[in-house]
Amino acid sequence: MTDALWPEATKALGVKMGQPWFQLKDLAKKHGIIAYSSNYALYADMSSRVMTILGQLSPSQEVYSIDECFLDLTGFRDLTNYGHSIRQRIKQCAGLPVCVGIGSTKTLAKLANHIAKKKPQFNGVCNLNEMTQYRQDDWFQRVEVGEIWGIGRKLAPKLNALNINTVWNLKQASPIVMRSAFSVNMEKIVRELNGTSCIDLEEVTPPKKEIVCSRSFGIKVTDLVSLEEAVSLYVSRAAEKLRRQQSFAGRLTIFIHTSRFNKPSENYYNEITIPPTQTSSTIVLTKAAIWGLRKIYRRGLSRISSPSNAMRSILDNDFFVPENN
Repeated sequence: MTDALWPEATKALGVKMGQPWFQLKDLAKKHGIIAYSSNYALYADMSSRVMTILGQLSPSQEVYSIDECFLDLTGFRDLTNYGHSIRQRIKQCAGLPVCVGIGSTKTLAKLANHIAKKKPQFNGVCNLNEMTQYRQDDWFQRVEVGEIWGIGRKLAPKLNALNINTVWNLKQASPIVMRSAFSVNMEKIVRELNGTSCIDLEEVTPPKKEIVCSRSFGIKVTDLVSLEEAVSLYVSRAAEKLRRQQSFAGRLTIFIHTSRFNKPSENYYNEITIPPTQTSSTIVLTKAAIWGLRKIYRRGLSRISSPSNAMRSILDNDFFVPENN
């Protein structure tokens, strides 16, 4: 009998997010990795449960993504123990393991969460507030600059070119110089790393200017009918999100492409944007999406398989109109 490995264990083996299964077959056989189909409805339901629980543990909460949120713990005592109680509460009520990062700014809290996930000695809770400056800087010298919230893969190489390779390096940089070289957001990151809060907690999530609903197919899809069914489903989900935030869609963009693992000669990508519609109607948006799909679909391509995205609905600033206006 082979036990399935937990996601964190597979990451430790070098499995990357979104890595295709055919590249992992030998590794899966060797280590007993088991792959399961995605269940996005379940993910959304579990996320809702977790966020509801977390909302009861703090007077202020910002839901940042499907699996992340910020809590305001100002005035709370013994934050490390409270972080462990949060983990236990989620595990008991939702059956999910979580990590808690605690810091004096949102950027530091995200960084603490990263350390909590990567370093077993923290047992899932990293509290930067209780560390001495020396110990904080020691950890910051071990974490690559690309792991900082708001930096990512695109900015990291540019910072590396300036010999800014770690969190500690960026923390020592001049906020003004970083603003001049990059942007005001980079200045805020540097200031937040030094303990000055520049990014407020958003208790009320503002309406999104862009709604994306896309999926990769688990099997090869080559016929127009199957694509139309998928696009119709994605449009329906996007329209539901649109109505939930009481907005109208300004533009609708549909794009399809073949698997990125195809040979260059077999690749195909195309997209089309439908002019402003000012609607949140599923029926109207679906008709527009199907019309657009038929315009960009190419017959005879036997490799329209696993498109990363099949549909995207965009709310543009020029056309964003709240329904209550």
